[in-house]
This record gives sequence, C-alpha cells and structure tokens, in this order.
Amino acid sequence: MGQKRIHLVVRGRVQDVYFRASTLREARRLGLTGWVRNRADGAVEMVAEGEEDQVKDLLAWAQTGPSTARVDKVDTRWRSYTGEYSSFRIMTNGS
Repeated sequence: MGQKRIHLVVRGRVQDVYFRASTLREARRLGLTGWVRNRADGAVEMVAEGEEDQVKDLLAWAQTGPSTARVDKVDTRWRSYTGEYSSFRIMTNGS
C-alpha cells in the first residue's frame, strides 16, 4: 500500500477529555509517527505518518475518539509522506 501522511483537525468536546493521551496510545499501537496537540480554538490537531492501512485506522478512530469525547467534525487532509518523525508525541505550545 505504501506510506501515507494525514493532517487532522478534530472538533467537538475534545479537550480536557484525554483525547491527546488516547491519540498517543492509539498511534503508537498502530506504529505511526507524528504528533498531536490542543489548539487555541478548542480543537485537537494531529499529523500522522505510516503505512496507509494504519493511517486509515487512526482516521477511523479519530471519528469518535475516546469514550469521554464528543467528536462533531474531523477535517482531513492527505499529504505526501515525509518520514520526518521518529516517534509519535504530544506537542505542547512551546514544542
């Protein structure tokens, strides 16, 4: 299938509900690299890279997120794979 990259912005009740930590666990379980962070507008943003099937699995998971979240919308942009990440991590405002 090949390597893919996806950029997601998840909107709804997605902050203060362990969305980032749950995304980290899910992405690592799937063997993906990239990052996840809270945005000032209340959304959660993420970039993930890896095998296409696993990236699609993360996209499907993000449609609902953890049980404490309420996902209203997921903006999805497919991008070219870059291989720039060595792991998946939670980014803070300063990193």
